[in-house]
Amino acid sequence: MRWTLKPKPESEKVIALAEALGVDTIIATLLLQRGIESFDAARAFFRPSLNDLHDPYLMKDMREAVDRIEAAIASEENILVYGDYDVDGTTSVALVSSFLKTFYPNVATYIPDRYEEGYGISYMGIDFAHDNDFSLIIALDCGIKAIEKVAYAAEKGVDFIICDHHRPGPEIPKAVAVLDPKREDCLYPYKELCGCGVGFKLISAITQHRNLPKDDLLLYLDLVATAIGADIVPITGENRILAYYGLKMINSNPRTGFKAILKQLKKQTLTITDVVFIIAPRINAAGRMKHGNHAVALLTENDLWQAEEYAREIEQFNKDRKDADKQITEEALDQILKNKEEDRKTTVVYDETWHKGVIGIVASRLTETYYRPTLVFTKSGEKLAASARSVKGFDVYNALEGCADYIEQFGGHKYAAGLTLEEKDFENFKAAFEKVVSESIDPKLLIPEVSIDAEINLTDITPKFYRILKQFAPFGPGNMTPVFMTRHLTDTGAGKCVGEDNSHLRVVVKQGNSSHFTGIGFGMGHKFKIVSNGSPFKAAYVIDENEWQGQVSLQLRLKDLKA
Repeated sequence: MRWTLKPKPESEKVIALAEALGVDTIIATLLLQRGIESFDAARAFFRPSLNDLHDPYLMKDMREAVDRIEAAIASEENILVYGDYDVDGTTSVALVSSFLKTFYPNVATYIPDRYEEGYGISYMGIDFAHDNDFSLIIALDCGIKAIEKVAYAAEKGVDFIICDHHRPGPEIPKAVAVLDPKREDCLYPYKELCGCGVGFKLISAITQHRNLPKDDLLLYLDLVATAIGADIVPITGENRILAYYGLKMINSNPRTGFKAILKQLKKQTLTITDVVFIIAPRINAAGRMKHGNHAVALLTENDLWQAEEYAREIEQFNKDRKDADKQITEEALDQILKNKEEDRKTTVVYDETWHKGVIGIVASRLTETYYRPTLVFTKSGEKLAASARSVKGFDVYNALEGCADYIEQFGGHKYAAGLTLEEKDFENFKAAFEKVVSESIDPKLLIPEVSIDAEINLTDITPKFYRILKQFAPFGPGNMTPVFMTRHLTDTGAGKCVGEDNSHLRVVVKQGNSSHFTGIGFGMGHKFKIVSNGSPFKAAYVIDENEWQGQVSLQLRLKDLKA
């Protein structure tokens, strides 16, 4: 791993902010690194306020969207709330449909089948709307590139409102309204909302228009926080406010579906990390293994007994997903070794039998192993479908644009994308992708990075220091958990490999005459030699709490060690 130390802010600024806030210079440094330079900015950071959310009507086409929904309600039209099958899509559909149903009955939901219809808006979905007398579709977390499909719907007398957050192509669909903060002609101040965040802006605008109680919007923030965590959008600005209050909702007054999931897990207080690794995979598992409708049913159910039934089903889907993910990852790693492809700048693997619902997870696993832009392909009908994942600092979406001659369609973000192509184009695409990445990637991006916020001494780690650090949460892109480095550490002799296969490392370290701290390094058993020979070493770590037999103590969660 390569260690990079973040640049230190100017010392005058550090001292001034530390004095203004009454904190030490390490805390002031961490705040300045996050762009927080004044007392007022720090107050907004540590005490997020719903009053700091932007007016939803600043988003282009918001007025047209609200007017069309109100017109539909006035003339008793049927409204179809349509969303993608992943966490962002299903939470968005649950949010907008359940909100509309509080005052209007003619609302139904539609999630496309991952296998029959694929990602985004489908002709099958439009035909369903037309055949069942839906004259308005509200599409969430998809649709920004659905030029032909929106035109097809218009021919059938079906209007579209699109709420998306993906990058638009050169042309915007001719829908009644297209809400997407990433539109070049949209002046909305915050560009990083997830799909569910855009949906929340829509219901906020309707709430404003109808003079409904603003406090009722709080009930939907558990869904928004889940989507923010799952979709790995920056937890800055509005997303930080929405995630902060959404987590409060999950922990104090979760919707029935979340209660049912949490009852199975017996977990008390959830962080955004728990949402990402506990709630989100279960919601995702429905769309991966069966159908996204199961997730929407769970998220909109008000009866606890019924919600628990849905949660049990989804738990089984999640178990099946884990089994498939493990098997396919092993097969993909074997394929890389068999084809002697360890030295490439990219990973591109394909097997027609692989489960389409888990190839994205497998792509993430392979990226962790070989640390390079990765594509996992499987057969999807007559075509090949792939999930792409990237390494930190490299835009895989741009790389795919460079291979567009061989791709039928693609969409996504800087670090994750999906695509389809003809089977005959697979080898040409694979060669083109390797060429584009090789010519454009900085070689150092192919080595995993530990980004270190600050160098500190063990004596700096106090209960007060940790209490303030905890208030930096919720953590995520743009506001990651602070990583520290400490030099001149020695193990007290208690260092050992732990875990069933001795793959983890447990150390008890000191620095000079400082207090001892326990450190745990998951998957770092191979680093035991560094600590066991009595020589000094340095560690990169985050600080967290360890609870053992009712006692809570601070510990170092190790990221890496170096002699």
